[in-house]
Amino acid sequence: MWHGYWIALRRVPAFIVTLASMLAFRGAILGVTGGATVSPLASSFKSLGTDYVPPVPGAVIAVVVVVLCLVFSFRARLFALSAAALGFFAILLANEGIPYSVLLLLFIVILFEFISRRTVFGRHIYAIGGNCEAARLSGVNVRAREMLLFPLFGVIVAVSGVVMTARLNAATTSAGVNMELDAIAACVIGGTSLMGGEGSITGAIIGALIMSSLDNGMSLMNLDITYQYVIKGLILMLAVWADISTRRAR
Repeated sequence: MWHGYWIALRRVPAFIVTLASMLAFRGAILGVTGGATVSPLASSFKSLGTDYVPPVPGAVIAVVVVVLCLVFSFRARLFALSAAALGFFAILLANEGIPYSVLLLLFIVILFEFISRRTVFGRHIYAIGGNCEAARLSGVNVRAREMLLFPLFGVIVAVSGVVMTARLNAATTSAGVNMELDAIAACVIGGTSLMGGEGSITGAIIGALIMSSLDNGMSLMNLDITYQYVIKGLILMLAVWADISTRRAR
């Protein structure tokens, strides 16, 4: 609501508001914790980020998801989606099972993909991103939509913070530092346009998987952290350049 107030009602650019809040909230975290790490955490809380669904329920969930993918893929003739879902769950079940955090991610992706693609609110958000003035002249209440949008962002960020804290089994003051750059790169790589009006939830998730794979790959190669930052920075710049070039070509 804090972000929505300044962006929707006071018309301060969203980038500035979120950047200022990032600095302010990090300072608040240092003040609340005194700069100390809070650990260990309750086992019930930790299970959200580290435990797995038992094998039998996990297999049932996998079958249901694959069947749903088959249904939707048959309609859209995107059978690769079903194959990818089947391979994904097969790998998980062959190891320790389906993590609770993955199920939570799938639920969020499905929910917000539906909201963005199948609801009036979602279409209005795309319209505002594409051309705010045109959306306003078309009768869209831009301020009301933006006021609702940023609390939704806050909920997603809160959930991700809970999962990350549970996975680490510790609340550290440095958690999440520089992840904002990974998030931007993931969205752009996944097809979201920085000019607005284009992109999808699933595309952003695919971009995040690519960035995570890149991080894991460089770590497994024991690549010096210096080069890791350079490579990720170049990828971000190239992704934005590709987005701008594509828009200009149209």
